[in-house]
Amino acid sequence: MDRLQAMEMFVRVVETGSFSQAAKEFATTQPTVTKQVAAIERRLQVRLLNRNTRGVSPTEAGGLYYEKCKSILREAEEADSVVRLAQQQPQGLLRIGSSVAFGRRVLVPLVLEFMAAHPELQVDLSFEDRYTDLVGQGIDVAVRMGKLADSSLGARFLGINPWLLVAAPAYLRSAGAPAQPMDLERHAALIYSSVQGNDVWRVRAPDGETATVPVRSALRSNNLSAVLAAARAGLGVAALPWYVANDSLRSGTLQPVLAGHSLPEQEIHAVFPSPKLVPRKVQAFIAFLQGRFDGAWWQALPPHSTRE
Repeated sequence: MDRLQAMEMFVRVVETGSFSQAAKEFATTQPTVTKQVAAIERRLQVRLLNRNTRGVSPTEAGGLYYEKCKSILREAEEADSVVRLAQQQPQGLLRIGSSVAFGRRVLVPLVLEFMAAHPELQVDLSFEDRYTDLVGQGIDVAVRMGKLADSSLGARFLGINPWLLVAAPAYLRSAGAPAQPMDLERHAALIYSSVQGNDVWRVRAPDGETATVPVRSALRSNNLSAVLAAARAGLGVAALPWYVANDSLRSGTLQPVLAGHSLPEQEIHAVFPSPKLVPRKVQAFIAFLQGRFDGAWWQALPPHSTRE
């Protein structure tokens, strides 16, 4: 039996003046309660209770111990209450991680909406394109793209991140618009190196057939904003996520290349340090994100300029 429960038994013996009454309250036997109090006295090497035919009363040392035990038990109950409340209502500090482009263009407005619904919550929002050690960096939940490697992390599928090919109208007027995937071989390619690791694009036609096309790299970057800027400047054909290209497509600064064709999609996951005993604040944020990436979710994003 743990020390805290032994304290609880001692307190009830003092308050009821009876070992047997305390035993009833704890659904145990009188000898069990007697042994627990005796164990405390042996450990402290002091007599805590006076026992006589009229009942039980605390000694001077027992009275001091009784008051301190009550204070400790009250603090323990408050600690339990704080944790229970935190599990019922999201509160405290929520550390969220994401890649830079997705975080700035997609996650920020969602986080702000979530915070407005949960005013007791504080958020630490960090963006990095490199792999993040959730446990080492204290991240509660991260949004990641692509298939997940097997690990001890917890994960929830959120949706799909589709990609497409785009170019500036001026570039297409000068170089000519590709009519079929293999035409891309003669074009300048703008490559996001974190996903398209080699100079090969896999382009899927509307009928589902996929062409593997070797391309000539004019620019490689691990930053999506750099690839987007190069495409807008007319430097070549870029492979971009829809959420990155969407504003430029709306304005006409970029236009689709090989309309109807697509590039491999990425899965979107929320990942968190452990699948067990997930904090309420993490559960609530993931539940909030689920359903936000259905359908053409990128078309519902507000213009990027309003979120800078």
